[in-house]
Amino acid sequence: MKDVIEQLDEWRAAGRPAAVATVVAVKRSAPRPPGAKMAITVDGGVSGMVSGGCVEGAVIQVAEEVLAGGPPQLLEFGVADEEAWAVGLPCGGEITVWVDRPEGEETDAFQQLTREGGRGALVTRLDDGRRMLVGEDGTRRGSLGAPAAEDAAAALAATLMWAERSQRLDAGGIPLFVDVTAPPPRLIIIGAIDLAAALAQLASIGGWRSFVADPRGFFATPQRFPHAERVVAAWPAKAIEELGGIDAATSIVVLTHDPKIDDAALEVALRSDAAYIGVMGSHKMQADRRARMVELGFGDADLARLSGPVGLDLGALTAYETALSVMAELVAVRRGREGGRLRDSTAARIHEVLPPAPASAER
Repeated sequence: MKDVIEQLDEWRAAGRPAAVATVVAVKRSAPRPPGAKMAITVDGGVSGMVSGGCVEGAVIQVAEEVLAGGPPQLLEFGVADEEAWAVGLPCGGEITVWVDRPEGEETDAFQQLTREGGRGALVTRLDDGRRMLVGEDGTRRGSLGAPAAEDAAAALAATLMWAERSQRLDAGGIPLFVDVTAPPPRLIIIGAIDLAAALAQLASIGGWRSFVADPRGFFATPQRFPHAERVVAAWPAKAIEELGGIDAATSIVVLTHDPKIDDAALEVALRSDAAYIGVMGSHKMQADRRARMVELGFGDADLARLSGPVGLDLGALTAYETALSVMAELVAVRRGREGGRLRDSTAARIHEVLPPAPASAER
C-alpha cells in the first residue's frame, strides 16, 4: 500500500488525477489478497496490481470511467475453473474490486497514517462510497450513515488491524470493506551472535523491522548488525523497555545459549502479548529451560507459547540456512500455517489464512 500511496503523492504534486482499485474480497486461488491496490491516472499512469496481470485491463477501463466523473464501481471477476481462461483468471480464483477516487478527509488521514507507519483501518461502504476511519485507540472519524454498521465495522477493525488483514463485511445488509494499514512486523533478537546478523538481514529482506539486544557490549555493536534497525547493549528487560516493549505484532527470538540471558528474556516475553517466542537450543536444553520457567511460576499455557528448538525442519547447517529456517517459521506462524511442503498441503488456498472474524463478518 505504501508504494502506491507514494506514487499517488507524486501524481498529485504533478496535477495528475488518479483513481484507486482495491481488492475487497477473494475466493480460492486469487493471486492478490484483500487490500491489494492499483492506482491509475487520467493520462494512463499505473502503479500496483490487483490480480498479477489477469484483469488489470478491465479494471483500468472502469477507472477511466470513474476519473471521467462516473460513480465508484464494485467489480466481480472469476468463474468456474474450466471457464476461467475466458475472463483472465486461469488460476480459477474469484476477486471483487472496488474502484473509486482517493478523496475526502478520512482517506487523506488514512494515507497519512500509512506514510507514518501507523496502525488503523479505513472502512468504506461499497454501495455509496461513504467512509469512516478507525484509529488504533478505537477513535472514529467520518460516518457510514448507519450506527449499527459503524459499531460492527469498528469491532472488526480492532481485530484486523493487529492481524494485519483487510476484509469485507456485511453489516445488516450494508456492504463494507475494512482496509487495514499497519507498520512492518517487529522482530527482537536476543543474542548478538553471527546467526543474529543473518537473521536480521533476512528479516529486512522480508520487510520486517529487526532489533538486536545483548548485555555483552563487545558483541552488541551496530557495525556487526548493519541490517538491524537498532542494537542495544543491555540486559533483556532493559533492552526491551528501550525498544518500546513487546506488543501483539512483535516476535522475539532468543539465541544466546546462556541460561542467565535466555531466561531473563523469556521471563519478559512470556508476560507480554508477543506474537511468537522462539528460543535456540537442543531438545535437552529446551526441557531444562522449561523446568526453570516452571520454577518461575509459568504454567502449561505459558510454556505452550515457546517455539523451541526454534525454526522449521530444513536440515539447516550454516548461519544463513538456520536464519532461513527461523524466518520460515515466523512467516508460517504469522500467516496461520504449520509449515511443510506445499505439495503435501491440504489447505484450500496456498496463500495467507484470514484470522477469525465476528459472526457478522462475511469473507
